[in-house]
Amino acid sequence: MDLSSLLHLLLMGLLVASLPLAIVWMSADPNKYRKLVWVMVFLTFDLIVFGGFTRLTDSGLGCPDWPGCYGEANPFLAHEHIAAAEAAMPTGPVTVAKAWIEMIHRYLAMGIGALILALLFTSVKQWRRTHNEVFKPAMPLALLVSVLVQGAFGAWTVTLKLQPVIVTIHLLLGMMLLAMLVWMGCREDYLLKPPPLARGMEQMRDLVRRLRGLRILSLLAAVVLVTQIALGGWVSTNYATMACDTFPLCQGALVPELDFEHGFHLWRELGMTKEGHYLPFSALVAIHWVHRAFALALAVVLVLGLAAWRAWHLPEVGTTARRLLLVMVVQLFTGIATVYFDFPLAIAVMHNAGAALLVILVTMLNYRVKFQLDAARAAPAPEFGNALLRQQAP
Repeated sequence: MDLSSLLHLLLMGLLVASLPLAIVWMSADPNKYRKLVWVMVFLTFDLIVFGGFTRLTDSGLGCPDWPGCYGEANPFLAHEHIAAAEAAMPTGPVTVAKAWIEMIHRYLAMGIGALILALLFTSVKQWRRTHNEVFKPAMPLALLVSVLVQGAFGAWTVTLKLQPVIVTIHLLLGMMLLAMLVWMGCREDYLLKPPPLARGMEQMRDLVRRLRGLRILSLLAAVVLVTQIALGGWVSTNYATMACDTFPLCQGALVPELDFEHGFHLWRELGMTKEGHYLPFSALVAIHWVHRAFALALAVVLVLGLAAWRAWHLPEVGTTARRLLLVMVVQLFTGIATVYFDFPLAIAVMHNAGAALLVILVTMLNYRVKFQLDAARAAPAPEFGNALLRQQAP
């Protein structure tokens, strides 16, 4: 890719970032820093959903090189190469539509990278001027490192021809970036307007006791959710969605023939075993069955459901718990519907979006539980609202 094409590509990323930056700059919100963080949460969620759409439409190799498309900054300029590839293989990975889907995904990713640079610049500038904890640049710097690693895995996704472990890690890194931004946004919200805590010594003791148990449970929910998303990514990247085409049975049995050895060997090419043979169907069945069994037996029923139930009536986390439970139920039904209706694209994209929403809500739950627990423990007197303000003062 020559220098002019690379500059053109970078310009596209800046162009994508310019609209949200303008929205933040012109907004009436006096806290532009906080506003930018939450705008980035929204855009990162969109990027993850569009990444799922890219994967589900088999557009990951719509442009078989990186970062451009046949060395060009956009599919218009690469039209001759794309048309030749499509003519040679009409049902292959390269078509005009797939090239545009892939490049739009890359433009969105570059735009978010530019926004993270803007956030880091603002953070460093404000930190040097005020030394306010709100603007400490450690988190924006971690975001920058994360998005650079994410970009590297995006490149390897293409150059290694959709190798399943690389694509799955690429998905998990996107979810991690989303969780980091949500955590940062929650911190900005609470620094701006700390929520009140219970008053009275008995209420404090009861709150601390309940929050301590919920803290452990919410952390476990996060671990379980990450595992479940990894398993779901492994299903998607191995094209194993329809390996079980009925529900609740799979291939006519509650526990069908399962080939765990080949299905869960990580370092191998797409559709191949580690020895270079075609992946047996029983391996695809194992991949799908484990994702389904883990969701029903542990991720949804035992851990996330219990966390939502325990948080239901607690102040400041009850609303998050109710939303978490609602998204879990919708996620369960979209997963079943994906199989029942023979893998419709819209429902499959909704299932991916549901996973990202669960990441947002579980991250919010963890932050709010941690925040309230730390504040309640630090309160030396019944006036916990004042103690909370003292704890968070810069």
